[in-house]
Amino acid sequence: MTGTERQMTPSASAGADGTLDTLDSRYELAQVIAREAGLRALAMFRTRDALTVEYKGVQDVVSVADRAIEQLVRERVAAAFPNDAFLGEESAAAGRIPTASRVMWVVDPIDGTACFLHGMHAWCVSIAVIVDGVPAIGAIYDPNADELFHSATGRGAFVDNAVLASPSTPRQPDGGESNITRVSTALHVADVDAPTQGVLGVGVSHRVDRADFLSFLDGWLARGGMFVRIGSGALMMAYTAAGRLIGYYEPHIHAWDCLAGVVLVQEAGGRVSDFLADDGLTRGNPILASSKPLYNTLNDIVGASIRHGDPSPE
Repeated sequence: MTGTERQMTPSASAGADGTLDTLDSRYELAQVIAREAGLRALAMFRTRDALTVEYKGVQDVVSVADRAIEQLVRERVAAAFPNDAFLGEESAAAGRIPTASRVMWVVDPIDGTACFLHGMHAWCVSIAVIVDGVPAIGAIYDPNADELFHSATGRGAFVDNAVLASPSTPRQPDGGESNITRVSTALHVADVDAPTQGVLGVGVSHRVDRADFLSFLDGWLARGGMFVRIGSGALMMAYTAAGRLIGYYEPHIHAWDCLAGVVLVQEAGGRVSDFLADDGLTRGNPILASSKPLYNTLNDIVGASIRHGDPSPE
């Protein structure tokens, strides 16, 4: 784990293909697709007992819903931007890794599939867009809470909530929004510098030595910190950007689970480890995100935990 943060700079001018001039178009599309995909997934969530499920390995489950939602997102992106590359969790699992492209969409159709399949609400749709090797757009939609977290480089980070225009008017069962007002609120990471000032989100991975992770938790608890794991790294990154969590740490995570959150946290004033270093896009990496004052403390605990544990066997 390194303490290096990837710097993102606002797009100021277009290249020969006009890509940077259309960042706003992609930003808008990412939000639209995230909401559409999330509502489609929500309908499947409500009939989840009928879904076909496959267990691909430890901590790795996929359903018909994952594949259907990813295909929906892929089709919407291809229709609008046919030259953009697309990396989805399910296509990556099938070995379909896109060739290098100036613009790439990185998508987790349902982050938190295990929660989804077991009737828990801790899942979401996560969509990121990388431009010239840098995460530039993030959209995370939680359909159960009807919250859309979104951000683009240089444009800030926001959450859109649905509010009934009239509290006495029930929400339409078909998802119609004639009585719904959407409120957009700017996000900022929690203004904290100590472990005792809030709750840390954590993720666990069987792809790394559990001794290191347990050592990290011990170091965090020794400093008076508290933690929570809800089953969706993307949602916990969004909660970090919103200041609900004071940070997030996972010893190994995939790009589709966290890149949208990377944009959100950075645009919300936080600091994030350089996830894309050492081929993080396809191999995955640790992720650490928090406020800038708290980051070094967290990073020190991570470093000490890695030195504490024995290396995993080859």
